[in-house]
Amino acid sequence: MAGAIASRMSFSSLKRKQPKTFTVRIVTMDAEMEFNCEMKWKGKDLFDLVCRTLGLRETWFFGLQYTIKDTVAWLKMDKKVLDHDVSKEEPVTFHFLAKFYPENAEEELVQEITQHLFFLQVKKQILDEKIYCPPEASVLLASYAVQAKYGDYDPSVHKRGFLAQEELLPKRVINLYQMTPEMWEERITAWYAEHRGRARDEAEMEYLKIAQDLEMYGVNYFAIRNKKGTELLLGVDALGLHIYDPENRLTPKISFPWNEIRNISYSDKEFTIKPLDKKIDVFKFNSSKLRVNKLILQLCIGNHDLFMRRRKADSLEVQQMKAQAREEKARKQMERQRLAREKQMREEAERTRDELERRLLQMKEEATMANEALMRSEETADLLAEKAQITEEEAKLLAQKAAEAEQEMQRIKATAIRTEEEKRLMEQKVLEAEVLALKMAEESERRAKEADQLKQDLQEAREAERRAKQKLLEITTKPTYPPMNPIPAPLPPDIPSFNLIGDSLSFDFKDTDMKRLSMEIEKEKVEYMEKSKHLQEQLNELKTEIEALKLKERETALDILHNENSDRGGSSSKHNTIKKVPTSSPRQKTYLHLSPESRLFPGTLYVVMVLPSVILTHA
Repeated sequence: MAGAIASRMSFSSLKRKQPKTFTVRIVTMDAEMEFNCEMKWKGKDLFDLVCRTLGLRETWFFGLQYTIKDTVAWLKMDKKVLDHDVSKEEPVTFHFLAKFYPENAEEELVQEITQHLFFLQVKKQILDEKIYCPPEASVLLASYAVQAKYGDYDPSVHKRGFLAQEELLPKRVINLYQMTPEMWEERITAWYAEHRGRARDEAEMEYLKIAQDLEMYGVNYFAIRNKKGTELLLGVDALGLHIYDPENRLTPKISFPWNEIRNISYSDKEFTIKPLDKKIDVFKFNSSKLRVNKLILQLCIGNHDLFMRRRKADSLEVQQMKAQAREEKARKQMERQRLAREKQMREEAERTRDELERRLLQMKEEATMANEALMRSEETADLLAEKAQITEEEAKLLAQKAAEAEQEMQRIKATAIRTEEEKRLMEQKVLEAEVLALKMAEESERRAKEADQLKQDLQEAREAERRAKQKLLEITTKPTYPPMNPIPAPLPPDIPSFNLIGDSLSFDFKDTDMKRLSMEIEKEKVEYMEKSKHLQEQLNELKTEIEALKLKERETALDILHNENSDRGGSSSKHNTIKKVPTSSPRQKTYLHLSPESRLFPGTLYVVMVLPSVILTHA
């Protein structure tokens, strides 16, 4: 029982000792974090926790920002977090942002995380048009942003349309020209390809080096009124205080560098700037809210401290950070060089491998073609051998037929000789038959005449007989004569006749010619090399190129002011750091080469077989 009471007492004592906490959400440019903070924590406790979590050591540039009734405020380091005028609903939200800007980003920003956070914040301000950026500089900055995100340009990976979902240009620039998203992407990609070899931190630093020359870079603007009630703008940046016309945020009317300001103070809503030169009048102005005066004073103190700090020797901490940064940069440089060499060697090895594979494939194709040509040649040789054999047999057959024809001709000649003799005999017989027929005709005529005479004699005899019968009756018996029958004329014998039929043999022997066709392949290579041009020349070229597409009626007041400053020749920036013959095989032509003694016979069909190395023409 006593043990149970003691355990309950210890648990309740532990419960009483646990501090009360509240939840805080920290929003950076690329992430969100939540922390449990003790109720007693001051702004520095939360700020240090965030910096440790991010690994950030250059803490003097940053702060935790929140909003009070549409007015921006920064968390004070020596004041409790919950004592600020923030929402009591959890989680309490703060934005971790750059509060002060460097004069020279390349010299002052040491850590890579610091560069990256500045890059993201400045990029967002340019895209949100809080910082005015000329169109040609916008394209160049966009190309460095693409290099920082995607690395080196690779045509096989970064194909057309890969930037379609990226926000890279201010809407004001896009609306100012009659250009399609594809046209903008083409120009950004052209410069992006020239940044090959730059690491992410190098690309981001190049972005900041260009952006820091823009007139509105790092300037915090506040609406004020002078003693006469004229509305003006106060600009606070790393170089000093500037007074602007509300319609012109690019060129200040009056500037007070930090090294020329003796004192800055405010009383209620009145703000006083006392120059170091006592001959210059004190500048006084009023702001709309007391909270704005406090914010202006914070920014003035912080920027002035950094301005004086830059002009002194670096502290030991900064020296150590820069030494570490140099070592880290040298190590990364060596690592990049090693990786570049390895990449180059790998690319060379891949090219060599591809070349060997190409040559191997070519040799395989050549071997295949040679094998096919050999097979076709063997087939052709077999065909030619078979044809030669057939030709030989035909020659033998023709020789045999020629011999038979010779024998037949001899027989015909002999028959012709016998026929001549028989013909001569027959002609003689015909002549004899004609003579005989003539004689028989004469004899027949003579016999006909004799028959007629006999008929007449017979008639007379019959008449005499009749008379004799009469007399016989009267006198004696009448004598009789036998009748004469005519001898028919013998017919001439038929003349024999015969036809001689001569057989003829014909044959046609044709020659076949065969030639080879030659094919030639020519290759051409075109090499394209382009050297990098100076940054300012590229900007001028792009500006000239897109000037014709500009819509004058869409120009903003800042565009007009920027153009006027450029035309006057006086740079209004704070710094001046802006720096195929087709290779396919020619059309193959096939020529049929015939030797002068070659013969083609009209009316004969020729079949041409095109082989890689053999041309067979067969009739």
